[in-house]
Amino acid sequence: MNEVIHTLTNHRSFRNYSKEQLQDHQLDAIIAAAQAAPSWIHGQQVTVIIVQDEARKLKLSKICGNQKHIIEAPTFLVFCADFYRAKLASEIEGVPFESIHDVDSLIVGATDVGIALSNAIAASESLGLSTVPIGGIRRNPLDAIDLLKLPTYVLPIVGLCIGYGQIDPGLNPRLPRGAFAHVEEYQKNQLPMIKEYNQSYKKYLTEQSDGKRDTTWTKRVAEFYKESHYNNQYQDVPKMLKQQGFSCDDLHSENKI
Repeated sequence: MNEVIHTLTNHRSFRNYSKEQLQDHQLDAIIAAAQAAPSWIHGQQVTVIIVQDEARKLKLSKICGNQKHIIEAPTFLVFCADFYRAKLASEIEGVPFESIHDVDSLIVGATDVGIALSNAIAASESLGLSTVPIGGIRRNPLDAIDLLKLPTYVLPIVGLCIGYGQIDPGLNPRLPRGAFAHVEEYQKNQLPMIKEYNQSYKKYLTEQSDGKRDTTWTKRVAEFYKESHYNNQYQDVPKMLKQQGFSCDDLHSENKI
């Protein structure tokens, strides 16, 4: 196994960090790796906000649901789906900016962010650093937009803590390969694999928590998806989309579904 694959398959999410700061050359390498990620039509629809100021990290930790690791980590990156530059390009060329109203633009932006985020994680961990992605940036997105001064057509999608991790959480077991990788067409008969995975997942949680966490993967996932998160933790996401210029007109058009 080469070093790249070893780094990718050895990922784990750290939620405790030492006070040691990143070196400038490390951060430069991580940002370069994220920017080198491929993007739709080479539109480069991603912007990364680098946050290292302690006061700003404290505010972001509260915005994200009081996640203390955002304060502990020396560097917090906010990955944004960014169509502001596309708007500027349209103005320069004197053409309409209509595609932004298609729901596909949201898929494009989120996908491009995901690829850039993955590059940043791999780069960080290849340098001996630890990471944990933070989806909670969307809990209070309007506050995040205000704090980071994001213009119209820019959406905060996910954050990333980077630093020197403490308390190794261990390698979180994945679903069996057969549930993840399907040959030629989707295989719906996954119940046996999922039930088998429940046992290994439960064992992992029990061991990592000294018996304090005793649940299965299906219980955890089912609990998460049993209610609408728009109406609970992420209720301002629709407001964010409207405020930032994403009308997604084709969601309401029978001809475009």
